[in-house]
Amino acid sequence: MRWLVTGAGGMLGHDVVEELRARGEQVAGLTHTALDVTSPDAVDRAFAAYRPEVVVNCAAYTAVDDAEQDESRALRVNGDGPGLLAHTCVTYEARLIQVSTDYVFAGDADAPYPENHPPAPRTAYGRTKLAGERAVLDELPAASAVVRTAWLYGVHGRSFVRTMIGLEASRDTVDVVDDQRGQPTWTADVAVTIADLGPRVGRDVTGVLHATSAGEATWYDLAREVFAQLGADPDRVRPVTGAAFPRPAPRPAYSVLAPGRRQRLGLPGPRDWRTALHEALPRIRKEALREAP
Repeated sequence: MRWLVTGAGGMLGHDVVEELRARGEQVAGLTHTALDVTSPDAVDRAFAAYRPEVVVNCAAYTAVDDAEQDESRALRVNGDGPGLLAHTCVTYEARLIQVSTDYVFAGDADAPYPENHPPAPRTAYGRTKLAGERAVLDELPAASAVVRTAWLYGVHGRSFVRTMIGLEASRDTVDVVDDQRGQPTWTADVAVTIADLGPRVGRDVTGVLHATSAGEATWYDLAREVFAQLGADPDRVRPVTGAAFPRPAPRPAYSVLAPGRRQRLGLPGPRDWRTALHEALPRIRKEALREAP
């Protein structure tokens, strides 16, 4: 199959391209500098050049706090961009996988959010990502899927896990938020799900599904696990409330996503977040050391 991956320079986009190439697929991975998903001319040129059968949109405005001050710009990338891709997919008879986020929910639940739970975003970022979901599903209802994920970390790019690796080496103690709960998820695992899903979109799969690791944790739990797996004393991580780190955009207190639809579709079940972290951490640490000045 011919695949086009937008936002291929990011953590998830990089891993999607890598996973697809490992499977022998024909992949065009375009970074945001190579393809502006908000430009009709640029999008049409890319489709004409690569004639994709499946498009994976990993391009996104992910600066959650900055979006509070510049929602219109975030909306162009997160809302208008996916709509343009979906419209172009209609013309070229391509299928589309749109990557979305737990931020489309209010984050105040006490049980995992199923795919059909009513969205209620509390941030500009969440509102713009929800706009992208709706644009794709409205424009391309029979040939698209929305994959929501959360708390991503990866080998390439910045993430909470990489930050903790650096802080373990440079500080005696670290204060980490313990009143926000979610699902640490390795981008490589999400890439596998997307690669598995692509051939089925528009055939026996459409609509929304969740792709996160199994289990749940707070940021404090995750930091302690990183320290422990590095062979450091996890008690060097100290719990604090989110009030200790005020942000322009409120963070969800609870944003665990239920994998029910993924399981019903027969896709491989998610593995526990600690298991994934154990495999990912040596690679992330190696890459961080390689990039260090």
